[in-house]
Amino acid sequence: MQYKSIKKEEWDNALEKLLLSYAIFASIPNDSGQDYEELRPVDISKIIYNKPKPATSLKSFFLPVKENVTSEKAVKERILIGIPNCDIEGLSIIDEIYLDKDFPDINYRERRENTILISTDCIGIQEHCHCLTYDIKPFATSTADLALISLNGTMIIRIITGKGEGFVSTVFPAAMPLKDEEILSAVEKEHHATETLLSSANKGLPDYKKTGILVSGASTDLWKRHSARCVSCGACTTICPTCTCFLLIDKPGFEKVKQMDACQYPGFERVAGGEDGLFVLQNRFRNRYMCKYVWKPGKFKSTACTGCGRCIEACIGKINKNEIFMELAK
Repeated sequence: MQYKSIKKEEWDNALEKLLLSYAIFASIPNDSGQDYEELRPVDISKIIYNKPKPATSLKSFFLPVKENVTSEKAVKERILIGIPNCDIEGLSIIDEIYLDKDFPDINYRERRENTILISTDCIGIQEHCHCLTYDIKPFATSTADLALISLNGTMIIRIITGKGEGFVSTVFPAAMPLKDEEILSAVEKEHHATETLLSSANKGLPDYKKTGILVSGASTDLWKRHSARCVSCGACTTICPTCTCFLLIDKPGFEKVKQMDACQYPGFERVAGGEDGLFVLQNRFRNRYMCKYVWKPGKFKSTACTGCGRCIEACIGKINKNEIFMELAK
């Protein structure tokens, strides 16, 4: 993996110049933690590097809640900074779905082509982070164009794609190849420390494949008991970096509006005549876990749950999916 380094001050100056030609979104602190905001010069010094994780998942930049898919829209080139690897990995399965060679989504493809993804390595963890349990590292090595780690006033850039390499060469000419073994060792040490924290925090939690087996064999009683606290708000699915269900609504004038949907909403599976296979709450509740751990693994190469933990944090009913899986694993 190729590394380059640049002084933080030079990095910040370059970002300010980039604002003239790019829309830049970065993770910025707010009252409830951190989230993506469109960058202004005054915000550059506030960008959060290497701390998990923005409240909003990355998919919101590529799958708008609502869009008219029959109208042409100009997509400005943009840069996204501060993306944790759980979201980068989540984008992999969305790519599989929306960039299918036979049925590509042209709006999605245009957004992907006009976006530079700059991930940041996680140093430390949050309470519900469990990416490593699903064999996802807390630092990006694919899909993102670049990855960053900020150490002692220096921005260390890991180049992942050819697109990222060209961007660095053009925009950050002052970035020099990093060959200092002491600095590279420090990066590896931070990676290892975060992995150790993740392993310790998630002891007893089954891995991705084992979870699928457990979910498939779970009893009706388990789904009924845990779904009793579910209020069908759909927060778990809407905030998830890999959930992509949508409605296509016909409008006058041959317009079509694509609107994101959620399997936890009542009526999600209702069809003409009123039939609804997910009318019963416990069935809707089970459907989400079957989709992520059983059905999607059978169809796609990428992981359908990346262990970000946002669904646990967003749940109004305080339902912790990891507690359900640990109960099943006993």
